Amino acid sequence: MLRRRTRRVQEAEESVRGALDDPLDAAQERRVRAVLALGGVPQTDLPDGVQQVRLRLLERAASGAEAPRDVSAWAAVVASNLAVDWHRARRRQERIGERLASLRPAEHTGGDSGEETKVLSLAVAQGLDELPDAHRQILVLRFYADLPVRGIAEELGIPEGTVKSRLHSAVRALRTRLHEDEVV
Repeated sequence: MLRRRTRRVQEAEESVRGALDDPLDAAQERRVRAVLALGGVPQTDLPDGVQQVRLRLLERAASGAEAPRDVSAWAAVVASNLAVDWHRARRRQERIGERLASLRPAEHTGGDSGEETKVLSLAVAQGLDELPDAHRQILVLRFYADLPVRGIAEELGIPEGTVKSRLHSAVRALRTRLHEDEVV
């Protein structure tokens, strides 16, 4: 009896090890890519989508859940759900952009510092354009939309620590850029 139980445990461990090597074969990976592409996910994001499907399959195996009967069909459903998630995230980004556009302050006029303000505004705008999208987005939400870190995290669906890290990196990069151009 003990031998039989040990053999079963060994077989289960081997099946888990086999699943951990690469849960998707080449045909399944092609199917996942096709589902993602047909779902409107850009070519540049397809490898990330395939990795997400692999990760979910590995998480399922690691949690002890029963393996799907048809891994290919299961992976296709997960890929379809990822495509929907990608579109939701894109729409969320568009809504944020629309909100920011409505919050844009009116042009300032006048005074001795008008020319300096224009130069500084132009330098900041150019510096923002050169930042990676994620950093630019965080800076704009924090300083132009005046959202707190928690609000940014909730709006973007990312952890507060990630917001703080990106905010720190973005401010440092923008400050460096403005010092290099001798604007500040």
